[in-house]
Amino acid sequence: MAHGLRDDIVRPYLNAHPHKVFFVTVSGAHLYGFESPNSDYDLRGAHITAARAMLGLSLPRETYEILDRASPIEMDLVTHDVRKYFQMLMGRNGYVLEQICSPLVVHAEPEFEEIRSIAMRCITRHHRHHFRSFASHQWDAVAGSSAGTVKGLLYTYRPLLAGIHLMREGVVESNLRRLNEVFRLGYIDELIERKVSGDEKQLIGEIDMTFHTREFDRLNAALDTAAVASGLPEDVVVGDQLEDLLIRLRLATLDSRLQR
Repeated sequence: MAHGLRDDIVRPYLNAHPHKVFFVTVSGAHLYGFESPNSDYDLRGAHITAARAMLGLSLPRETYEILDRASPIEMDLVTHDVRKYFQMLMGRNGYVLEQICSPLVVHAEPEFEEIRSIAMRCITRHHRHHFRSFASHQWDAVAGSSAGTVKGLLYTYRPLLAGIHLMREGVVESNLRRLNEVFRLGYIDELIERKVSGDEKQLIGEIDMTFHTREFDRLNAALDTAAVASGLPEDVVVGDQLEDLLIRLRLATLDSRLQR
């Protein structure tokens, strides 16, 4: 399949979803280009709560989550109702932006291409804050612990390079291998090779953290510079388009064939 995951493992979770699934894409290490043999499946997306359920006295939960460690491959599935998801997109949420732009599509309704088009107009200079925060959180876990992992270091560098690339090119690229075709940092390839050929949670071990501290600071500064020079807009102006799509998706559930 195009997404590279085992359909016999993935499909039952989608079939058991209590709402109509709008789209689900692959996130995590598989999207980032450095999955290990025992990497779990990180699936993210949006669902459409039926209009009938939204009109009742009690509103249904907006987020559906499944974490199944007993699956042959650990399954981590999270979807949000389309209203919440669209609000997050308008709020400059970098996680949902990368999920929508993920090339690894597990399931998608026809309107998915419409939300992808709208998402491209949601990219602003403010997204740099998401990528910086993502990288800083991972860096704190690596630098502040004697049990830092190769995965954690890759999860530090990936958002920094993705953020710089987004600010410079206005293009969402989540795959670290492809990003490094642009940045050409030798240590990235070395870290990826260690990650994909070893255990998912292998420790960093003997590594020059002084060097990586300098690189972390240098790339943070490069992200700032790229954001200042970026031609990306400051504000998102797609509210009308998102509201129109939301209403159409919700009204479509009034068809009894789509009620769940």
